Amino acid sequence: MSHVLRDAAVDRENFCRIADDVKLGQGVRIFSFVNLYGCEIGDESTIGAFVEIQRGARIGRRCKVSSHTFICEGVDIDDEVFVGHGVMFTNDKRPRATNVDGSLQGKSDWSCEPTRVGRGASIGSGAVILCGLSIGAGALIGAGAVVTKDVEAGAVVAGVPARLLLRA
Repeated sequence: MSHVLRDAAVDRENFCRIADDVKLGQGVRIFSFVNLYGCEIGDESTIGAFVEIQRGARIGRRCKVSSHTFICEGVDIDDEVFVGHGVMFTNDKRPRATNVDGSLQGKSDWSCEPTRVGRGASIGSGAVILCGLSIGAGALIGAGAVVTKDVEAGAVVAGVPARLLLRA
């Protein structure tokens, strides 16, 4: 069962956790067990079940984000993008739990590396998108691919690491 949210209200029956600072466009559909905070989701987009979208992430208009996907801070997804089931975005090139002195890392101990997904791109289920790169408009990322570098507009990539299969 889906739920259309127009004013960031939380529907407790669907177990959605939507912070007050989330910006939702008109006609956004959100399924159960979703966690959203500090993000922006454009008009007519659909967010599947068991999705988390973090502060500072932006989803464009008419996008489809499938279930079990994680979109972290620094990810900018343009309009009409398809994100398959279980896609994982990253935002830190050198993730660590602690600093050299053993203290827990805090916000000031790392830098967020932005990732951009161009209009109309499609990302297959189970793909992992490493940070600091750009996926061009209309590109197709194969299921299970690990994207480690920029993908040209209209290109088709697949594999681990993702390799060019077809150039636009």
